[in-house]
Amino acid sequence: MSEQTAPASAEELVPSRHSPAQRVQHLLHRNPALSPLIVLVVAVLVFGVVSENFLRPQSLSLLVQQMAVVGALAVGQTVIVLTAGIDLSIGMAMVLSSLVMVKLNFDHGVPGPLALLIGIAAGILTGVVNGVLVTRINLPPFIVTLGTFSIFTAVALLYAAGQTTALPDDSFLLWTGETIRIGSVGITWGVLLMLVLYAGVGFALRNTAWGRHLYATGDDRDAAELAGIRTKRVLLSAYVVAGVTVGVAAWILCGRVGGADPNAGLNYNLMSITAVVIGGTSLFGGRGLVIGSLLGALIVQVFNSGLALAGVDPNYQVLATGILVILAVAVDQWIRRVKA
Repeated sequence: MSEQTAPASAEELVPSRHSPAQRVQHLLHRNPALSPLIVLVVAVLVFGVVSENFLRPQSLSLLVQQMAVVGALAVGQTVIVLTAGIDLSIGMAMVLSSLVMVKLNFDHGVPGPLALLIGIAAGILTGVVNGVLVTRINLPPFIVTLGTFSIFTAVALLYAAGQTTALPDDSFLLWTGETIRIGSVGITWGVLLMLVLYAGVGFALRNTAWGRHLYATGDDRDAAELAGIRTKRVLLSAYVVAGVTVGVAAWILCGRVGGADPNAGLNYNLMSITAVVIGGTSLFGGRGLVIGSLLGALIVQVFNSGLALAGVDPNYQVLATGILVILAVAVDQWIRRVKA
């Protein structure tokens, strides 16, 4: 009969229990969208107290309309960040796509629906370019998209000759800017299109083999390859999906600005990354929900609108966004250290 080893101390006889902080850590690890949801609710309540105009239906509907473009871009950025990548060119890719569809329609008389399809194809092409450079030449996503950011910016400025192109009010491409009235609240078709984008990509990530492979590739690429996942194909598909969202965001942008502006996307690259990070998607890949990016985009817009209505200097709005990003990354690092 073998001897049984006695416990080294009385503590080993007592089941280990998590501290309150560890329980919160586990909760946030299981629910990546919970922390941005809490931040959003708190921010709305605080700004509702600070400014009496903030919670008015008209103010809230305008807030949602203002974040529609960033919200749409954040869908594509989320897909890429889930693979442990990043896209610094996504905003200028959107501008280039919008210029293609608008100039084809306005300058060359191409019917609106056809111009839209060609513009979306241009957006997909930008994603393919990024994806091929990352997967076939094995260049880091940061370097690739930093380079294509400059390329897409130059091509957009050259193509538009630095000029803004305005569309007539009856143009099909401005449909996303039309407003649906529900009482005193107005919501544009662009906002609804953005929500459809979230629903479609969210469903694909949650319920398809492609989504599971995407998460696995971002979490541990080597392990995913050993499991038989064709990781390069998955990575390329992520950039292609991002290209589709670029085309849709370009259409929403056309409705918002009434045409196409080659200088409109200089801040959208970082704004989309900010929304994704604040929304709880890990920059290290493999963890996050696309709905979190919607919450992140709303948080950024809530802070900007709330501070503006409170009469705060615009420079403090930028400061608040920077602080939010740093806090979001710090929380992500803490959550990733979760222990069983």
